[in-house]
Amino acid sequence: MNKKKSRLVRANRIRYKFKKDNVFRLVVHRTYRHIYAQIISSDSCNVLVSASTTENKIFKLIKNTGNISAAVIVGKKIAKRSINKGIVKVSFDRSGFKYHGRIKALADAAREFGLKF
Repeated sequence: MNKKKSRLVRANRIRYKFKKDNVFRLVVHRTYRHIYAQIISSDSCNVLVSASTTENKIFKLIKNTGNISAAVIVGKKIAKRSINKGIVKVSFDRSGFKYHGRIKALADAAREFGLKF
């Protein structure tokens, strides 16, 4: 089993546990170049709020899109947008990635700006 396949197995195992709860999911995906965050409803799997380093407004604020400071900005934006929509409590779905580095920075920034998970 290679690295990507084992990450996907972990992600599916985590998502199965989230399906039992009726809580919105904050799903994070990272690549070497960008980081993406989405809030998804648990019942209908609709994307309610999203933020990523590929957006023009966020891209203009940062020099490099693949570092921790970019993840912090994405975390702040996703928290502000979700609170404006009335979503405060979410489950953090890290998509099988380790809770370290950019993933941790995004989660800490989202918590700092009012999301609870």
